[in-house]
Amino acid sequence: MVAAITQVLQAQRERSSGTLSRLRRMVGWVLEEAYGPGAVEVPPVTTFNRLVHALADGHRLLGSAAQQRRRTSRPAPPFTPTVALRPGELVMLDSTSLDVLVVLADGVTGSVELSIALDVATRSICAAVVRPVGTRSVDAAVLLAQMVTPLRMRPGWETALAMSRSVIPYERLVSLDARLEGAAARPVIMPETVVVDQGAVFVSGSFIAACESLGVSVQPAPPANGPAKGHVERTFRAIGDRFSQYVAGYSGSDVTRRGTRVEDEACWTLAQVQDLLDEWLVTDWQHRPHASLRHPLAPKLALSPNEMWGALVGVTGYVPVPLSADHYIELMPMKRVAINEYGIRFDYRTYDHKVLNPHRGDRSGAPDGRWEVHHNPYDPHQIWVRLPTGWEEVPWIHRGCVSLPFTDFTWQHIRAAVERRGDRVEHERQLAQALDRLLQRASNGAGTRREQTVAAHASAAASLARPAVPHAMPDPVAAPTLSHGLVGAFTPLEDEDQRGEAGFEDGWDEDDDLPNPSDTDGPGRGEQPDSFVHLPRPSRIYDAHQEAAQW
Repeated sequence: MVAAITQVLQAQRERSSGTLSRLRRMVGWVLEEAYGPGAVEVPPVTTFNRLVHALADGHRLLGSAAQQRRRTSRPAPPFTPTVALRPGELVMLDSTSLDVLVVLADGVTGSVELSIALDVATRSICAAVVRPVGTRSVDAAVLLAQMVTPLRMRPGWETALAMSRSVIPYERLVSLDARLEGAAARPVIMPETVVVDQGAVFVSGSFIAACESLGVSVQPAPPANGPAKGHVERTFRAIGDRFSQYVAGYSGSDVTRRGTRVEDEACWTLAQVQDLLDEWLVTDWQHRPHASLRHPLAPKLALSPNEMWGALVGVTGYVPVPLSADHYIELMPMKRVAINEYGIRFDYRTYDHKVLNPHRGDRSGAPDGRWEVHHNPYDPHQIWVRLPTGWEEVPWIHRGCVSLPFTDFTWQHIRAAVERRGDRVEHERQLAQALDRLLQRASNGAGTRREQTVAAHASAAASLARPAVPHAMPDPVAAPTLSHGLVGAFTPLEDEDQRGEAGFEDGWDEDDDLPNPSDTDGPGRGEQPDSFVHLPRPSRIYDAHQEAAQW
């Protein structure tokens, strides 16, 4: 009987949870198969249940399917603590759902994800990025850029949040890095090694290439090994306890804790939630003593992340790493494509410019003969091609046909909705026209709910890409906030880094072929297509040169 119960319990580890009555019947079937009907009698229900608990409780064989998964994913002890002795030696990156609903645009609410970079030595959250659900490799690369870039003081922030007013050795550091002047009290740390999980975002070729461009090593954590990233997992729980549940639109950590009308409570936009989080990190997290941070000369004294960074930076030193425009282009996702007579085509979009003329139909020096292209999924209006002369920007030939900002997520929606009725040149023209009509309908409130949601994602991306300007404070009773004078509405300005929209992963397009001089399905050399209409160009959202020049 004991052997039969143990056999059934072991077989149920990966199956859906069941009741003890099902277990009792299955044990009876095993006994009948092994010894024949009636040879071994199954004990009464009460006795059988006591026997099952006696066998299973000590070995963690009972419980729900979720509990079983947590138990099996936990590696066998003993555990070796993760130790980092200097800032940047070990930085953990991870993403999770932020338990807050935000207003994307026009009253459309949605969930968001939070990605953070946690420095193990100082427990500093060096970067935090809030995005609609579906973090992409470009969002992970933005974390690297934020880590090495000082956080600017925002309008309305208290002067006590400035680095010059904190325990950080500001006078010594600003003499080495002029960018720190006017910065908030958040450490600027250049990572040496980043620890990531097995998620597709962090092990993608685009993210690894972005790390290599900055000289950062990538260390994937073992699969199904929570303790390998225990520091960042515990930090996520602290953010939920000390930040998320105080923000209007809090949705609870799971569905059992969610209110009935959470959507009606949501009042913050994506950019506002990002601003609230940045202020909370500087106000609370970086100044709160951490039990695991101890000063080398005063081990009984618990330090805050800012105090620990101030103590360690005096020993390890500080080297500023200003990012150039080329660095910001390198952080974008990469593709390897051909330069044909009609330009560069991928994902049913064609990019062309006269700078490509000397290289049309040529193979690059790479073994595959393709050219390196970087693109921003949140601003598909242009791409950057690495030519022998350096990076060159190449525009989308139909960018003048689309009057409102859009993202790769919006484009994928149009691709799925528009049926191909002609050749690929005509199909691309129809896609651009359908995209413009969708954005116009959604902006006027005339589109379907799905169209309004897609357009709201693009609008949220644009709003997060630009600096915020105070306009009006919402009702503090209806919209509680942790902010010190934070604004309730924002007016977008022009020309900033595009951030914030989730989309699909790009795949190889059927048109990603090697150069073919005989291919005449497209405009000639250096020739503009008939569909290129010179309409007012929407203001560029991402400009790598301005991104680098702002410091």
